[in-house]
Amino acid sequence: MSGTKRSDLKAGMTVLVVQKRHQNTGELTEGVISGILTKSSTHPHGIKVKLESGVVGRVKEIVTE
Repeated sequence: MSGTKRSDLKAGMTVLVVQKRHQNTGELTEGVISGILTKSSTHPHGIKVKLESGVVGRVKEIVTE
């Protein structure tokens, strides 16, 4: 499932995100959501989240629901 809808995401979910510095390579980072940063209900490039590790990125894929 993609991460373009804010309503699909909740704190505690495991997701794959792309960090700003990895957008050109598409390298994904796996982590657990600690907070949702995007205020709008959808975003074409993925909802921006902060992971428990402190990494900030846009959700590309939801690993668990």
